[in-house]
Amino acid sequence: MKLLIAAAFTLGLTACASPGVEQYRAEQPVLDLKAYLNGTLDAWGIFQGRRGDVQKRFHVVIDARWTGDTGILDERFSWSDGSTSHRVWTLTKQADGSFRGTADDVVGEAIGEVAGNALRWRYVLALPVDGTVYHVDFDDWMFLMDDKVMLNRSYMSKWGFDLGEVTLTFVKR
Repeated sequence: MKLLIAAAFTLGLTACASPGVEQYRAEQPVLDLKAYLNGTLDAWGIFQGRRGDVQKRFHVVIDARWTGDTGILDERFSWSDGSTSHRVWTLTKQADGSFRGTADDVVGEAIGEVAGNALRWRYVLALPVDGTVYHVDFDDWMFLMDDKVMLNRSYMSKWGFDLGEVTLTFVKR
């Protein structure tokens, strides 16, 4: 029985482990988050459920601007079902080069780490579904492809269980 409990605990720990952003330190082009997230960007994305089926498509227009080390990202979403939504992020660059972010539907702070061409955001989102709000963990990975295009893959989970993925392509105007 002790062996079974130890094996389950070890499996649980390895399931939660994921690569760190540092592995992308040498990748090019180097992501300067303040430079890329500045001006107007368009993004197109999909949400896939845990079985991989596309459940929603969307377009988002982002108006991004910085004052010193504080950035505002004003995001306006248009969903495939005809609905719209709005989120305003406030990002703050930290002395160690990391970023912190807040938004009305983010529980606490988002933590962002940048290395090479990669950004990793981790945060909890208060996600409304059918009249109930769920707190969902996001592990958000962004990769700068060139000066105009960034790809984004977000992994959503609750209590360590996979809920689905969001895939986005950002294009800077």
